Amino acid sequence: MSTIPISVDPSLLQAEADQFKQEFAAVREAVGRVIVGQARVVEAALTAIFCGGNVLLEGVPGLGKTELVKALSRVLELEFRRIQFTPDLMPADIVGTNIMTSDEAGRYRFEFRRGPIFTQLLLADEINRASPKTQSALLETMQEGSVTTGGTVYHLTQPFFVLATQNPIEQEGTYPLPEAQLDRFMFKVEVPFLSRAEMNEVVSRTILKRSVDLQKVVSGPRIMELRGVLDKVVVADPLRDFAVRLVLSTHPTSEFATERIKRYVRWGASPRAAQALIRAARVRALAEGRAHVAFEDIRHYSEEVLQHRILLNYDGQAENVRVAELIQECLTSLSEDGIA
Repeated sequence: MSTIPISVDPSLLQAEADQFKQEFAAVREAVGRVIVGQARVVEAALTAIFCGGNVLLEGVPGLGKTELVKALSRVLELEFRRIQFTPDLMPADIVGTNIMTSDEAGRYRFEFRRGPIFTQLLLADEINRASPKTQSALLETMQEGSVTTGGTVYHLTQPFFVLATQNPIEQEGTYPLPEAQLDRFMFKVEVPFLSRAEMNEVVSRTILKRSVDLQKVVSGPRIMELRGVLDKVVVADPLRDFAVRLVLSTHPTSEFATERIKRYVRWGASPRAAQALIRAARVRALAEGRAHVAFEDIRHYSEEVLQHRILLNYDGQAENVRVAELIQECLTSLSEDGIA
């Protein structure tokens, strides 16, 4: 049995998969001309954009996170804005506020002045420096793609994508992201430090002032068209069940939990994680020119999807247990035939 939401011609679907592969590769190549190394980060960001997700990047300053969003905005021809999160940032500084204005007749009225969130690519820089109240201003936008203020709902131009950053080292003056906020990030991606060759390349570009002229590769409306292809990608029932069992295995009370999950985890991933696994797997399948999802597609982004949705208990935190290792243990323990 396979999950096929709508009936399509297999030959037409394969043609659409081939076209998706070509355009995805072109965007990835264009962004790669600007971003040195970080191939996994670029791939994850593109995957999230193509299937309507958001990404949380964790890495020290200076690794090119801002340049990544700028490159994406040029290659995809999308509007880009950056918000520097600070402790004194207020929700109105993000979504906007109602101000009193007067018309030519001298009559007063309230007018909504839009905030920087009204864009398409939003860089939420050092998001954990803002208070939980300010962070919550992004909840509706990240989930629904809209802003509600004064009883009025404003829909953002699609595609809309949030790329948030946080520094894993400097914790003074920061606020942990609420679980509800973390769950709205499709991926959490750890940005590795550059290798010797990559750092030499970055320094050389800086010294020689070599700029890369990026041209539009795919437009915003085209991204929305390509998102429609995702719904046609075949997801066989065993594959869907594998994603579900993987998410359940992160819960200590589940029959699929490993011994270390039972010992070190307080709470596992939410149903959104299973949805994200399938969406990301569909993008990866299309990016390789396939119109069907394979088990490897689900495994590929399992760490990025699950690691920020698993909460360690006191023992897990005290023993510095790495969530990534727990996820790999879950993957190893699950069979593909659905028996365990």
